[in-house]
Amino acid sequence: MHSLYIHVPFCRRRCSYCDFNTYAGQEHLQAAYVAALVREIGLLAVAAGEALPVHTVYFGGGTPSLLSPRQIAQVLEAVARHFALTADAEISLEANPGTLAPAYLKALRQAGVNRLSLGVQSAHPADLHLLERDHDFLTVIRTVAWARQAGFDNLNLDLMLGLPQQPLERWQRTVELALDLAPEHFSLYALTLEHGTPLAHWVDRGLVPAPDPDLAAEMYLWADERLRQAGFRQYEISNWARPGMVCRHNLQYWRNQPYLGLGAGAHGYAGGFRTVNALTPGAYIRRLEDAAPWKPSMASPSPA
Repeated sequence: MHSLYIHVPFCRRRCSYCDFNTYAGQEHLQAAYVAALVREIGLLAVAAGEALPVHTVYFGGGTPSLLSPRQIAQVLEAVARHFALTADAEISLEANPGTLAPAYLKALRQAGVNRLSLGVQSAHPADLHLLERDHDFLTVIRTVAWARQAGFDNLNLDLMLGLPQQPLERWQRTVELALDLAPEHFSLYALTLEHGTPLAHWVDRGLVPAPDPDLAAEMYLWADERLRQAGFRQYEISNWARPGMVCRHNLQYWRNQPYLGLGAGAHGYAGGFRTVNALTPGAYIRRLEDAAPWKPSMASPSPA
């Protein structure tokens, strides 16, 4: 079984901690980008020489929820046309709470997305302000309710720990409020200060205190115990799930099983090849517009 990772690099704004391959202010490229994704899917299918079986599809970013439901559907239709998508395929989409509305979520569910991953990060306004997130926790509460009404029964919440000036009690409060929303899955990430990000720059200049790694470890251990008490099982370093709700796409990476990376800057590993795409949306679009049919002589296997 194969998995597909589909990168959507567009954001309304870049968060202060983010060093992912994301771009703000390039929404005008979205239609051309979706067309390039559809073309890449077709080229990959030709390169494979058969309709590869696919059991998970993951839209990551960036902010995939900036694409319209129709654009998401176009990509999924291309996947179904060129790959052997299993009947019970897990189809996940990352979303920022502030980008979602009831009608959008209903259309997204109708398009075939059956797992939603919300970038909550924190329930506290000070944390969200530091991270330069555009939502508040009330928006998260509303978004979860709308997602349930739209038919989503597989919901992940992303939370961040070890933030500057984040006391243990504030982290505990975030976890408790998130548990009250009754998701099926949690992803908990300790902050890493990445070179070149605004947050790393603020810490370097002494404008923001550096995170405390010992406190971050305490937060992690407390959260693990609390989630176990609430019926969640840890199955990977940063992921906890209720019984039967483990993210199959996460396990694909964890077990070093084959996945194809589509979109700007996406990485993949399948058939003995490791791949990486052109980094910027513009370059990615141009290369797909100019792409000739794939030939085996164009690539050679790389070490696993």
